[in-house]
Amino acid sequence: MSTSDIKIWCTWALAVTYEAGEYTKQKFNAEKTGGEPVIPSPNLDTDLGMVCDRLADILIKTYKNPIKMQIDIARYSKLISQKNTGHNEEKEEKLLERCPPGHEGTKLVDKPATILDASGTIIAWYLPDALTKTTQKKIRAVTDLLGPSLKKCKG
Repeated sequence: MSTSDIKIWCTWALAVTYEAGEYTKQKFNAEKTGGEPVIPSPNLDTDLGMVCDRLADILIKTYKNPIKMQIDIARYSKLISQKNTGHNEEKEEKLLERCPPGHEGTKLVDKPATILDASGTIIAWYLPDALTKTTQKKIRAVTDLLGPSLKKCKG
């Protein structure tokens, strides 16, 4: 593959990725606000459009299912360091004293959710089945194929 072929391939891949991201974002925002339906870009093939639709649907379900925890994540993050491995019981006990877990108990999260701390800061998103196994395999395969070419791409 020539350098110009690689540049064309990289440009195409980035353009399609951008289109897919924009469509997903627009669909999510329309659904969230009750806006008009969004029509996918003609640059997206049917399969990719369906993947984007699925992702937007999961993101909406996640957005509509906030789970608030009684932890101050900013305070907690200031107390830990990269050296905290979770294997030093003395450090873990001190951390537990300074940042006790909330009293909401154990909750099984089995559907899409946004996990928030006490101040409303997003800690995590739970996005089960946002990407099907088939889509994950395709992403992995394309990523593996693009790896050598992308290394050759320059800004």
